[in-house]
Amino acid sequence: RPNVTVHVWFIAKKERALYHTGPSVTIFRICQINQLRAHLARSRAAPDRRYMTVSIKTPEEQDRMRVAGRLAAEVLDMIGDHVRPGVSTGELDEICHRYIVEEQDAIPAPLNYRGFPKSICTSVNHVVCHGIPGDRVLKNGDCLNIDITVIKDGFHGDTSRMFFVGKPSVAAERVSAVSHEAMKRGIGIVKPGTRLGDIGHAIQRYVESHHCSVVREYCGHGIGREFHEDPQVLHYGRRGAGLELKAGMTFTIEPMVNAGRRHVRLLPDGWTVVTKDHSLSAQWEHTILVTEEGHEVLTLGASGEI
Repeated sequence: RPNVTVHVWFIAKKERALYHTGPSVTIFRICQINQLRAHLARSRAAPDRRYMTVSIKTPEEQDRMRVAGRLAAEVLDMIGDHVRPGVSTGELDEICHRYIVEEQDAIPAPLNYRGFPKSICTSVNHVVCHGIPGDRVLKNGDCLNIDITVIKDGFHGDTSRMFFVGKPSVAAERVSAVSHEAMKRGIGIVKPGTRLGDIGHAIQRYVESHHCSVVREYCGHGIGREFHEDPQVLHYGRRGAGLELKAGMTFTIEPMVNAGRRHVRLLPDGWTVVTKDHSLSAQWEHTILVTEEGHEVLTLGASGEI
């Protein structure tokens, strides 16, 4: 699942502090206040601490990440045949849960993560991300993102794909294709020395050139022993800005692209994010390892295609 973009500025004068948390206070429902306070405390002691917390995976840890990534991809390969009219998102969740637990001997990471009630995320049509599986029955023409994260031997693999239910609309095919290509362009420039802003710029430029928009409140994230680690990987930005990539880093690239405006809102369930204008949204995601030569996609499916 995407991380939540948290912009934090700390201004201290004697014992007074100003907390600014970016575009919407609704992020507090996902990022707990004590985490924000911890971030601010670290910033006081060392302003560049956010760069120091990015973990470099050892060769052994990279191998475990490969296993977790492969398993996550296998779940998406498996579930595709079950995406059809008349099937509920809750049924898809049950199938994935059984497969992860019984066939893969792994753990579905979303289940009970900060209170999330299901094992996968299912985001239909104008749902941007974090859709909770339930009674919704898929119908012909729906577009659906299924987001899978598994834990195997203490490491996470995180990936998502778009699926079409029956014959998709032209608009659904288009926004899905734009999101997919944007992700590929972001992945394509990953190598040591690239900066996170370069990735965001490449994605944003491509998406906006096709008259779509990039969601800014949610982003990619570091991943490894923890579901969400540093750094945050924004899908918009400036060339040359942000953290410089180094071999051994692992993170997700997962642009959420709207056919309409970029603005989103959080539903009362505290998880489901939808487009404000009810336009279609699409997302693709892979877990990436930065290598000495460039990068490795850890969540490729059986087709071997990004």
